[in-house]
Amino acid sequence: MRSVGPKSGPSIAARSRHPAANNDAAVQPPARPCQGTPPPPRILSLDCHTDGHDSVNCQPCDPIAVRCWSTRLSPTHTLLLPPPPSSASHARRRRRAAPAAAPPLVRLVGTVDPIHSFLLQGYVGNKSAVFPLQLLGFDVDPINSVQFSNHTGYPKFRGQVLNGNQLWDLIEGLEENELLHYTHLLTGYIGSVSFLNTVLQVVDKLRSVNPDLIYVCDPVLGDEGKLYVPQDLVSVYQEKVVPVASMLTPNQFEVELLTGLRITSEQDGLKACNTLHSAGPRKVIITSALIEDKLLLIGSYKRTEEQPPEQFKIEIPKIPAYFTGTGDLTTALLLGWSNKYPDNLEKAAELAVSSLQALLRKTVEDYKRAGFDPSSSSLEIRLIQSQDEIRNPQVTCNAVKYK
Repeated sequence: MRSVGPKSGPSIAARSRHPAANNDAAVQPPARPCQGTPPPPRILSLDCHTDGHDSVNCQPCDPIAVRCWSTRLSPTHTLLLPPPPSSASHARRRRRAAPAAAPPLVRLVGTVDPIHSFLLQGYVGNKSAVFPLQLLGFDVDPINSVQFSNHTGYPKFRGQVLNGNQLWDLIEGLEENELLHYTHLLTGYIGSVSFLNTVLQVVDKLRSVNPDLIYVCDPVLGDEGKLYVPQDLVSVYQEKVVPVASMLTPNQFEVELLTGLRITSEQDGLKACNTLHSAGPRKVIITSALIEDKLLLIGSYKRTEEQPPEQFKIEIPKIPAYFTGTGDLTTALLLGWSNKYPDNLEKAAELAVSSLQALLRKTVEDYKRAGFDPSSSSLEIRLIQSQDEIRNPQVTCNAVKYK
């Protein structure tokens, strides 16, 4: 299953669907003091430590720890707020003229604007995509299409949904300050036609500033025969989004929706990729397709408009567990590695899949060590604990080219 928002589901491979999590996961231990050093000063930040309280790395800090708790497995989440100013100092700050903003530095690394969902707890959507992209060298400026307390596989969730006007307001704020130069745009879950149409306006706006913008689209529509968005979104993706995308990363069900083709064989998958190429994108990756009891990634890319596509597959080892956030993570890894290997999508896909598999194995091992049965419920991925696997993966899943 996939949550309403981020892409998720049974990730025996690359996608995660999130059946309702164990109710015990919602039980929160009591608050206790925090002495952790926060990241560089912010008005509000979430500082995640490893299991328990890391006294080696913790130092006294100024912000007030509003809440700090941990479980046997989950990272400690600390909500940090700046200390309240004295009335005198606050008055002096208000009288003081604000200094002029410094011009932005020229960013020599890739810059990504991901429009995706966001959770306070858990790793799906932007929480699953931003950190890996930063580890792979990108400056990332995320826009949260929704902001929820937790993913919707839990019994309850709360939060807010960004509408199209609010999205455009953010873009105009960047434009007014000449801050709209991005190398990449990444989109994930989008729940309404109006918001998707605004996203298309964002694509046009960003390309008016940088015509070489790479638009990576994860068309989150559904999985395993079930739609998770309104039906009328499908035609908008077919007619408007696919033609302007640089790279598409659908799953098996989504590629069937976008092409109208049934995928029951590898040749069906290759034919579907060709159909999508003819509509616009040069790179198409079916991130997970269950064909003859094998879980496959099928990739296809065109070096030039005139040349036929080069196509390949990667067989993905099955892991008998369910995870949340792996679909979003997969697309982020594909974006990151394809930027490092722009003319070698096979290499990029090998690194992305191998990285994901190492992270999932670590997740299962950590749950087992904590006394949980990994097959009993949906697992939150161990993203922060898998930095080495993201930054320097060992290739364990190899691409095989189609002739």
